[in-house]
Amino acid sequence: MSRRIVEAIGRELLTRLRASPLGGVLSKVIGQTVPVYYDPAYRLPLPAFEGRLGGEPRRADFVAWYCQDEPLLGRCELRTPEPVRYEDLLRVHPSEYLDSLHQGDVLARIFASDPTELPVDEVLNSVRLGCGGTLLAARWVLAHGGAAMNLHGGFHHAAKSHGSGLCVFNDLAVTLAVLRDEGFSGQVVILDLDAHPPDGTADCVNGDPKYFVGSLSGSDWGSLAGVDETVLPQGCGDAQYLTALSALLARLPRPQLALVIAGGDVLAGDRLGCLGLSLAGARERDLRIAAALADCPTVWLPGGGYSEQAWKVLAGTALAVCAKSSQPVSDAYDPLRSRFATIAQDLSLTTLRGGDELTDDDLADLLGAPTPRRRLLDYYTTEGLEYGLSRYGILPFLRRIGYGHFRFQILRTQAGGDTMHLYGRAPDGSEHLLIDCAVEKQKVAGEPVLYIHWLSLRNPLARFSDRRPQLPGQTAPGLGVAREMVEVLGRVASRLNLHGVAYRPAYFHTAYPARHHFRFVTPERQGRFLALIRDLSHLPLLEASTALAEGRVLLCGRTYKWEADEMVYWLLPRTEDDQQVRHVLSECQFTLLPKGS
Repeated sequence: MSRRIVEAIGRELLTRLRASPLGGVLSKVIGQTVPVYYDPAYRLPLPAFEGRLGGEPRRADFVAWYCQDEPLLGRCELRTPEPVRYEDLLRVHPSEYLDSLHQGDVLARIFASDPTELPVDEVLNSVRLGCGGTLLAARWVLAHGGAAMNLHGGFHHAAKSHGSGLCVFNDLAVTLAVLRDEGFSGQVVILDLDAHPPDGTADCVNGDPKYFVGSLSGSDWGSLAGVDETVLPQGCGDAQYLTALSALLARLPRPQLALVIAGGDVLAGDRLGCLGLSLAGARERDLRIAAALADCPTVWLPGGGYSEQAWKVLAGTALAVCAKSSQPVSDAYDPLRSRFATIAQDLSLTTLRGGDELTDDDLADLLGAPTPRRRLLDYYTTEGLEYGLSRYGILPFLRRIGYGHFRFQILRTQAGGDTMHLYGRAPDGSEHLLIDCAVEKQKVAGEPVLYIHWLSLRNPLARFSDRRPQLPGQTAPGLGVAREMVEVLGRVASRLNLHGVAYRPAYFHTAYPARHHFRFVTPERQGRFLALIRDLSHLPLLEASTALAEGRVLLCGRTYKWEADEMVYWLLPRTEDDQQVRHVLSECQFTLLPKGS
């Protein structure tokens, strides 16, 4: 009997036991289920989000997958949200404001994006789903007690008549307005632990004596009416933060419902936050809040987070709420790699290869017909590529940003490798080249690898702007799926029994997205790369890459020119000279000259 069948039987038995007279006893033994609301559409369809703001656009995805993979989170139950109704949004936001959101420039201002790269309907659907998830979570905890999480919410900068700071609708205020209309009249506590003050929430709920809004932030935006606000000094660490948290918790009224924004932007090094917590400190924050609200129906929301580690804060919130655990999220766990490895095991080889039977195209190839059917690396058919990229979520994301009617093309290069083209049709009917990838089998460092001669991910519907400047080598803005494509190519190499994936990044911005898996072949080069990442970490990727291209980056006082050497994503264990890497890392110091110098 397969593991999957055993797990399904176990879930069914658990469901029946909970519904039986033994259910009360069972819940005391194993604990109550914690609903976690999530939808793949929670990922905003904004390809430049990662590079411009430094955030991880896949944060909700990563945490949802972690909930499925981590044994301690067995009490989590992923649930699909429903979009909040427009009539419910009207309880807080005036119709004039809601109508204005269908203008691309209004949403672009809220998300600090260029209107040309913002698919209005998809963005609105994403935030409506987030609001709907908060509402469903609140309804659930009021009916069942305990806690629930929503992986997209805490939009506390949205005021009644305008959005701001990546927040379109105020999901907290909308949820409370709906609950009030449904008959709930109890005391509410909004505990806002985002790094920024709840200015929009203050505007939406001010004046209701049954709302207590408490805030710990690292920014002073002036007095907010009706908010118990504590502004902490910039760089505030764990000890000082937790002391202030204890004081705030001591001031809380006894609530009948609590909404907690467990912001991920409190971490040290966050691009937009200015506090200095560690991952352990953020977890301790959540554990203390969970203990203080143990007898209160509580909804947990993610708020902001603009660092690579922000998803681990939210995963830690799940561990605190569901398992009361301080166990760290392992550095060895990579959610994207784990998820793609699982998908790869389920992919149908027959679909990828087109089956083993001779087709008309195969016969045409044997007979020397002028239009033979090509296979990428003698393995993947065009139908197989479409199937795989759909399963890995790349084509669904491209649909969300405005493309459809995809067409694949496989060509043989003069050098002996293969080129894969992916075309997509825009809403106006025009067809565009989206992905251009040339690969072949080669040896690097004596090992057989899948060598990427080039990989171009293009979004012709978007335009370069001051917010999104044209980088060296770019002919169009990127698609925002570089990490996904790296993982896909890793699965391709594994399928072909190769030992890794290699390429030669011509620019910093083409190496940076691959740093999670790839490393330079020589330890000296790897050390300089890590030092560069360390010393430019305060800059968005776009600015860092532009500074390198403009010659404004110095290495030990001298202008540094990007070194285009080979990087490899090794699929098999390999001994590396990490001591030499660390030595070079400690010796290198990169500095930045100001613009115009």
